[in-house]
Amino acid sequence: MSKLLYIKASPRGERSHSLAVAEEFVRAYASLHPAEAVETRDLFRMSLPALDGEVLRVKYNIMHGKESTAEEKARWKAVEDVIADFKSADKLVFAVPMWNFNIPYVLKHYLDVICQPSYTFAAGPEGYKGLCSARVFIVYARGGEYPATGAAQDIYDFQSTYLEFQLRFLGLTDIQSVIVQPTLRGPEARDSSKQAALKQALEIVTTF
Repeated sequence: MSKLLYIKASPRGERSHSLAVAEEFVRAYASLHPAEAVETRDLFRMSLPALDGEVLRVKYNIMHGKESTAEEKARWKAVEDVIADFKSADKLVFAVPMWNFNIPYVLKHYLDVICQPSYTFAAGPEGYKGLCSARVFIVYARGGEYPATGAAQDIYDFQSTYLEFQLRFLGLTDIQSVIVQPTLRGPEARDSSKQAALKQALEIVTTF
């Protein structure tokens, strides 16, 4: 059975524009595919494993073909569980606000946990190879407005550029997205963009 994993990277609940559009997308998807599993991961409520020295020691042991102790393996199991959950999904939906021109720190933490050699990517003489496969839909929200081309994109948008680079690195190349922007320049501009993003999202969901 197919599984959609909905990953929330905003703590703002009903005030979040990225969540508002993403949740309409997920509701529409569930209605179109009632037999498929739809699960939610709220990153601000998850207890993600700390990537401290002991956990990272296991990562480098794996990279260098060294054995880890039973205690180290027990701590590493929390990392493996997050990775297994992520890789179990055929489809991924992200709700991602822009924080300081980038993604929220909890999403960066989540990606740092997931991005592990031999689990989600391979490294060899010919370079890197992503080991994940899933379709991806992302809802971005931004207080300002940053065009897809031009100087503003180059300077300010590390949100979509970083996230999509990281997903492609893991092998996830089928990525679609919508953007709500600018959310902080008055209700008219905000609501117009939100409605346009919602309309686009509901068109995408029909073939997702």
